[in-house]
Amino acid sequence: MWYVSTRGIAPRVNFEGALFSGYAPDGGLFMPEELPQLDRETLCRWSTLSYPDLVKELCALFIGSELIPKDDLNDLIDRAFSRFRHKEVVRLSRLKNGLNVLELWHGVTYAFKDLSLSCTAQFLQYFLEKREKHVTVVVGTSGDTGSAAIESVKGAKNVDIIVLLPKGHCTKIQELQMTTVLKENVHVFGVEGNSDELDEPIKTVFADVAFVKKHNLMSLNSINWSRVLVQMAHHFLAYFQCTPSLDTHPLPLVEVVVPTGAAGNLAAGYIAQKIGLPIRLVVAVNRNDIIHRTVQQGDFSLSKAVKSTLASAMDIQLGLGEVPYNMERVFWLLSGSDSQVTRALMEQFERTQSVNLPKELHSKRWERQDYEQMAVMECDGCCVELCPGNCGPRRGNVTGIPRTVRGRDGG
Repeated sequence: MWYVSTRGIAPRVNFEGALFSGYAPDGGLFMPEELPQLDRETLCRWSTLSYPDLVKELCALFIGSELIPKDDLNDLIDRAFSRFRHKEVVRLSRLKNGLNVLELWHGVTYAFKDLSLSCTAQFLQYFLEKREKHVTVVVGTSGDTGSAAIESVKGAKNVDIIVLLPKGHCTKIQELQMTTVLKENVHVFGVEGNSDELDEPIKTVFADVAFVKKHNLMSLNSINWSRVLVQMAHHFLAYFQCTPSLDTHPLPLVEVVVPTGAAGNLAAGYIAQKIGLPIRLVVAVNRNDIIHRTVQQGDFSLSKAVKSTLASAMDIQLGLGEVPYNMERVFWLLSGSDSQVTRALMEQFERTQSVNLPKELHSKRWERQDYEQMAVMECDGCCVELCPGNCGPRRGNVTGIPRTVRGRDGG
């Protein structure tokens, strides 16, 4: 499978190229050139699979056996999940009135990012050993990304990791998770400013292509396609476990509530929807509401300041400096894979830090009901109002809350 930039200028790459690149050279994000379409027969076959097996099927679909043979891919994914505390890796907890919670917190750091980063790290090491190369991973974190990334690569001989954490903006447990790992390949630095501000120099570094190439730098932040790919499995497992039968016509619809900061899990859900999974996505945010305003009003603009909340990893107004993480992927999909439209939107945003979605793009989104904005999430960062307004609970709702009471979700 080939991957193209959302901005349409960079040359296409295979999965390995997308994995190691992070951002495309033209500033865009890599997306599959063509999205496969899953038929009912495939969905029925996948409906009985475990979470690890769903990851294997999705990765095989988007990576290709010419890059990673199927047996090798299966071994890498089994290795990635070997340290998870629950035998199922991910499980669905059933509440009342058709409401469910997808438990994504059984990894080493209790963050849902353990799932995608553990797999991504295995893919990295596979290619690095094969090519006899070494990389340095640079990560800016609002909390959970840093600790999950460290755990995924600590002790790896072909990888060094540099993590920048915003002093005073991470929870104490997350800070300790990052600063107490005594491995030679792990380097952690506390920096002044919030998570958005610390990402600005990282974006500047990665814009220097010659410097990045000379020092073999890469990013494991939310923009990395491999992370989005693995997160698609969350939505498939939730759907299958909430759907008693796939014999109905049309297939039943399941609503998935996605707490989000940088929109990685949201983008994964939208791609899953695009390839044939019958889900409805509901976006949950805290007071840092750039995605809320984008969905409700088509207003994709920065607020004057990031507002501190107890859900610190969701305290995001923009992602990685001036480019807003995975919403660029969402815009590209909403526009019908129109790289010219996407590039114009993002370049305007980079110049002015504000952009209004074209009327046809925003109205198209509402007509298709791809998203529904729910009540703004605030306070403890783990309690959400499951339905907006007076809609009442719906049968088969899934609340995809990838955190424990103490954990945090950044996207």
